Amino acid sequence: MQVIHTVAELRARLKSEPSVVLVPTMGNLHAGHLALVEEARKHGSCIVASIFVNRLQFEPGGDFDRYPRTLAEDCAKLERAGCHVAFAPDEGELYPEPQEIVLAPPKLADQLCGEFRPGHFQGVATVVAKLFNIVAPHTAVFGRKDYQQLAVIRALVRQMNYAIAIVGVDTVREPDGLAMSSRNGYLSSEERTEAVRLNRNLRRIKDLAEGGARDFGALCAFAIKDLTDAGWRVDYVAVRNRSGLALPGPADHDLVVLGAAWLGRTRLIDNVEFRA
Repeated sequence: MQVIHTVAELRARLKSEPSVVLVPTMGNLHAGHLALVEEARKHGSCIVASIFVNRLQFEPGGDFDRYPRTLAEDCAKLERAGCHVAFAPDEGELYPEPQEIVLAPPKLADQLCGEFRPGHFQGVATVVAKLFNIVAPHTAVFGRKDYQQLAVIRALVRQMNYAIAIVGVDTVREPDGLAMSSRNGYLSSEERTEAVRLNRNLRRIKDLAEGGARDFGALCAFAIKDLTDAGWRVDYVAVRNRSGLALPGPADHDLVVLGAAWLGRTRLIDNVEFRA
């Protein structure tokens, strides 16, 4: 596997590749990221994983500075997973001048995480567009754990006419159900034990909805109270339709329940899809 740090070198390396698949990451890789690489191998002959901690998607006061950077370990994991190229630019390479041109995300980004992380999805859309332009993949693979992010990226591809297929991969979980995340490393041992409560509440909503309950507001309010009573600071727990993350109407049956909440200094997100 090649590790490439500059745009010019990457473009030269990919110039003759017939089918390139991009796996964008911020590094500190775990089994969830490696599942993306495994899926990518089904879609093309050259797998490029980007490793870049994107300042633009961190809100003021966020964890940009303490976000874990583990490039050597990441590259070893990618090579074992069958990745062909790791693209690891520094900030000056990807943003050689102040990024004054940015992409405004679609309206679906204004709610949920977008309400609590101003500027986040603008930063995501901008860096992903830059990576699409640099790598020129025919397919890109993203995790479904960041459900709203995946929806934003699908809208980006549609509205900007990228000829790129977007593949979503199911969330990889720990044995107790906790969604794998680089931020899980921030949790203390006590917080790690408690962290599964978010997923359990989302699954309770799923089970009750599949059993016929349709008062999603009440279901979510119960989950929020349970988390709050246990010491969490909840940003939201919400049920939305899967097609555009709108509030579900009577005709909506393909649904997703999403949640984001703080456990100590760590913000965790998760979601569970269901049909009801």
